[in-house]
Amino acid sequence: MINRIVIASIAIIATIFGANAQSLVEQANKAYSEDKFIEALKLYEEAVAKEGVSTELYYNIGNTYYRLGSKGKAILYYERALALDPSNKDARENLDFVNTKIIDKTVVDEANIIVVFFRNVGNSLTSDGWATTAIALFILFIGAVALYIFAGSVIARKIGFFGGMALIILDIVANYYAFSSKERTQNHSYAIITTSSVTLSTSPRAPKDKTEEAFILNEGTKVLVIDSVDNNNNSRVERWYDVKADDTHRAWIKGSNIEKI
Repeated sequence: MINRIVIASIAIIATIFGANAQSLVEQANKAYSEDKFIEALKLYEEAVAKEGVSTELYYNIGNTYYRLGSKGKAILYYERALALDPSNKDARENLDFVNTKIIDKTVVDEANIIVVFFRNVGNSLTSDGWATTAIALFILFIGAVALYIFAGSVIARKIGFFGGMALIILDIVANYYAFSSKERTQNHSYAIITTSSVTLSTSPRAPKDKTEEAFILNEGTKVLVIDSVDNNNNSRVERWYDVKADDTHRAWIKGSNIEKI
């Protein structure tokens, strides 16, 4: 009897917290629609803290930051939304749009048309979507093998053989995309500059003079994080990141100027 009461109490509490988290999103959406963007941002962040991250919440936070005039933070959250779900077309379109508004046009992963095509194919589904596709293709492959073995006619056996070959190749591709999409979700090697502009240094410390200044990057620029170092500065620990903006621009940046995706 006591165990049933405990279980029932836990269920009620979980339901209350779930309803509260949902109401936070609804309140945030309402505040956003009324142009109360600071209030909306606070509510969205509370929802993330209580119910966890999601591509929809990250997308909404990105929209809110953009309306608040923070392009760097908007890009950061659109990237986070796409890391969770590469098929989020709204986040992709908004990211492309905001990227046209930033100053720096450097890229960290230049690619040719063919690479971009296959990348877009990979982005069409989530990792779970590709995993489900891979399972379905494997089941069809088993069916094609059965057709090849047990079919009575030559035409049916040819269909089973060549169809099976095509299906196993597609299954391998789907498994690759499922794995790479999952890996991308867990990849924290990229970061976005969230301050208006920053002068990077040739060493992991603030430049002492012009000779130690590497170059300037502006808000919203995406960089690849290579390494990090913690430095003591007046009894405070400062983290510096070795970052790469493109093939010819690599230097050190203070951790407070960037946020990892």
